[in-house]
Amino acid sequence: MIFVTGGSGLIGSFLIPALLGQGYTVKALYRGQVPSIKGADQVQWVEGDILDPVFLRNALQEVQYVFHCAGLVSYAPQDKELLKQVNIEGTANMVDACLEHGGVKLCHVSSIAAVGRPKGVQTLTENSKWDASVEHSAYASSKYLGELEVWRGIAEGLEAVIVNPSVVLGPSDWNRSSTQLFKYVYNERTFYTQGSANFVDVRDVTEAMMKLTFSEITGERFILNAEQVSYKDFFKGVAVGFDKKAPSVKVPPALAEVVWRLEHARTWFTGGRPLITKDTARVSGKNHLFSNEKVREAIGINFRPVAESIAWVCDGLKEQKASAPEFR
Repeated sequence: MIFVTGGSGLIGSFLIPALLGQGYTVKALYRGQVPSIKGADQVQWVEGDILDPVFLRNALQEVQYVFHCAGLVSYAPQDKELLKQVNIEGTANMVDACLEHGGVKLCHVSSIAAVGRPKGVQTLTENSKWDASVEHSAYASSKYLGELEVWRGIAEGLEAVIVNPSVVLGPSDWNRSSTQLFKYVYNERTFYTQGSANFVDVRDVTEAMMKLTFSEITGERFILNAEQVSYKDFFKGVAVGFDKKAPSVKVPPALAEVVWRLEHARTWFTGGRPLITKDTARVSGKNHLFSNEKVREAIGINFRPVAESIAWVCDGLKEQKASAPEFR
């Protein structure tokens, strides 16, 4: 029996069908309504909240493996407290529930945002040290502190692995996660930043999670990343996939600093959510490369090239277009 949180998210929506395809019995958490994902009718759905420790303890009855995919991704200042609740408290509750039942192995989905960025180091690994004295986004801090809860569980005897995916690519909700980057190009926006990002295909993420979890490996974290691509080249690839015009005007760092401040002022007066924040403006200008050497050596995985993933996502999103008005 396997328990999955975050089944409606990008990773969870691909992980659950992959588990079912290998014959596993899957129990999954939902809130509000059961997600419309492949194989949903074969899943034992339980309604609840990761912030409810009693619910989690009951949900883990007869469970041997837990894939904790639920988490909040946000760089909006107003989500600071919610990030703490979901990414730290929710993870702590999950760790405690696993420890109480015993014999449960946990796969915790973190993020490369939780990987340390030592000054002057361009290629980052699982051993890159987190510097608490340096300013971090609320999101990055919440994922790092969530990982600490898993390490606390490991110290208390929990079998667990942690995965740190880069930007995960997959055809999903048009208005969520990395799919918003595709929407940006589809709508033929003008601007791009000069930095680079690290990307990974959701199919490779689920493969790695399953291989690591069903192995003897425990007490380790693994970066899941295919390659680093500049935003300019990424947007060009998406534009080709959609037969659209690619963003062509580069935004210099100084202008990005002005834009996020203007956005902050606008949202302060209107109460709306910022289109760009200080954290997103500064992250977009970074050029760190995240090494995938450790996971490749551990399980022999070969990551798909980002160009292949972009083409696959574009095809998938185009198939959704006719039946999804929000695609525009």
